[in-house]
Amino acid sequence: MQITLKLYASLAQHLPAQAHGNAVGLDLAEGATIAQAVEPLHLPPKLVHLVLVNGVYVPPAQRAEHRLAEGDVLAIWPPIAGG
Repeated sequence: MQITLKLYASLAQHLPAQAHGNAVGLDLAEGATIAQAVEPLHLPPKLVHLVLVNGVYVPPAQRAEHRLAEGDVLAIWPPIAGG
């Protein structure tokens, strides 16, 4: 199945070379989870802060079980500091 992965801010440096801007298409096995999708990218766990699938927030406790579907858009942001 094909999904789109978008990484924001400092996480974008972890995208594969074939990425366009902050997004890349990923081919995954049917029923792959969020955790399985991002595992090959070796994202530092403490930087995987905000995770959305098709614009819907997925809490940390659900990311290992949340199954992705064909055409999903997985977006990940690191913690953001501001004033």
